[in-house]
Amino acid sequence: MKRNELKTILKPLIKECIKEVIFEDGTLSSIITEVVQGLRGTIKQPIMEKKIIKSNQSNQSNTAVLEARKALEETKRNLQNSTGLNGIFEGTTPLKQSSGNGNANALRDMDPSDPGVDISGIMQIAGGGWNRIK
Repeated sequence: MKRNELKTILKPLIKECIKEVIFEDGTLSSIITEVVQGLRGTIKQPIMEKKIIKSNQSNQSNTAVLEARKALEETKRNLQNSTGLNGIFEGTTPLKQSSGNGNANALRDMDPSDPGVDISGIMQIAGGGWNRIK
């Protein structure tokens, strides 16, 4: 068997074995850990990246944001005027934030002071049909 033939047969097998050892057996993470530990001793000061923002770009972005806000307000005002819904939410209060305790609760987003819907007359509407269900 010639050297090139042996190489073409063994190279894919060796490549697959190395990938398996590095990725599946966790060798890669230990290599990275060792490299980082070795670098800690050689680097005296941490490397920091500095970002320089040109004032011209900053002013342009601020101007663009202000123009976008003005356009949004104008669109909102036009939409409210055209639909007749101008000031529809005036005098309302936003819902109170939930406590975020993670418990599932169907009424977690409801305001506790909300009286809800009065359903006391539902039996009169349904008639005697409800009594037959028992």
